Amino acid sequence: MQLAQSIADRVLKNVRKVIVGKDNEIRLTLVALMCDGHVLIEDVPGVGKTMLARAIARSIG
Repeated sequence: MQLAQSIADRVLKNVRKVIVGKDNEIRLTLVALMCDGHVLIEDVPGVGKTMLARAIARSIG
């Protein structure tokens, strides 16, 4: 459990360097990924959906 929390904190810290002001969306995306779930992000163009996905992917490796 502590390992998962440590990894999540590290990923969150890395993604916050790129995505500002979307902490809830970042956390929900990480929870879904850790539960082997799917994520559908819907919003208007230009708010950082793709950037969020790329930042998380790069942070995870």
